[in-house]
Amino acid sequence: MASHRKSRPTGTRVAGIRTPALATAALTSVALLSQSANAAPDADDKPSLEEVEKKVDDLYRQAESATDKYNAAKEKTAKQRKRVDTLLDDVAQRTQKLNEAREELGSFAAAQYRTGASAPDTATFLLADTPQDYFDQTQLMDRMTGRQKVAVDDYVTQQSETMKKRQEATESLATLTESQGDLKTAKATVQRKLADARELLSQLTAEEKARLAAIEKEKQEEASRKAAELAREQAEQQQAQEEAAQQQESGSSASGSGTSTSTAPADSSYATKAEKALAFARAQIGKPYVWGAVGPGSYDCSGLTQAAWKAAGVTLPRTTYDQVNAGTTVPLSQAQPGDLVFFYDDVTHVGIYIGNGMMIHAPKPGTYVREESIYYDGESSIHSVVRPA
Repeated sequence: MASHRKSRPTGTRVAGIRTPALATAALTSVALLSQSANAAPDADDKPSLEEVEKKVDDLYRQAESATDKYNAAKEKTAKQRKRVDTLLDDVAQRTQKLNEAREELGSFAAAQYRTGASAPDTATFLLADTPQDYFDQTQLMDRMTGRQKVAVDDYVTQQSETMKKRQEATESLATLTESQGDLKTAKATVQRKLADARELLSQLTAEEKARLAAIEKEKQEEASRKAAELAREQAEQQQAQEEAAQQQESGSSASGSGTSTSTAPADSSYATKAEKALAFARAQIGKPYVWGAVGPGSYDCSGLTQAAWKAAGVTLPRTTYDQVNAGTTVPLSQAQPGDLVFFYDDVTHVGIYIGNGMMIHAPKPGTYVREESIYYDGESSIHSVVRPA
């Protein structure tokens, strides 16, 4: 090892430096290199524009997911509050009946005391003015005793049911408190995600914002191209179905006409409802997206679809993950105007299909209700298509 060290030029040695000048130079170099190494990650750690865009989109999606949880908690809270109010009213009514039953028992006890019904039969007979009075009084008390038994039974029943309802009311109040807590948590989550997204966007320079707008424009152009492609495919499929139907109708008269009359009314009924839903949705274009909003001045995504189909006489659940189960799933290639298009694996977004690969939806915070390609966030983002009526 010693011969190996000797063979190395002295100018390249780091370990074993013996002169102060060389040591100082070496330490200075190390310090400069260390500063450069520390400074470089600061520049490299800054996320790229694409990374910022992805992060912002992810935050908006997380906010939308939290919005669905907020909507569900809000709906649950409203139902639970209504149930609590109903139970409390019921408890009040039962308490009144319980008091009435208690008063009736008191009146029987007073009557027994006044008539001497609690005295032995012999004493009652001896104390009666006449034997006939005794028999009349005994017959009256027999009837009163029967009524008293009914009153006692009613009192016991009322007491038991009142206690049961009071327990239900107590449990419902506890559930209501829990629902209110969930509501508060979901609301805070939405606000935090949106604040994070706004903070990221605020750090972009004017040039970066311009580049981001250009990237968004390219995505929209690609989405429009995919929508046009789907429109062509659906038109070809429709034409093929019409030709097949015509051939079937010409080939079979009775059976063919019977089949057409059974399916046409259903299609016609759906088309009529869908037309009303779409007319409502179009009238909302330009209104702002506001998380948790159900109209009429603003909407979130599921609030818009719920309101649109309500205008057509169809009641949909409040949240996207409930709406996705409120109808029949159909292939994307068979989507019809009025169908609901759901997005992402966690089903956190929904729009209403208008045909030709386009939809009306409330996209995200900071945007407005608008028409847009169903491929606005890429083909892989489409989860499913559901026909709600």
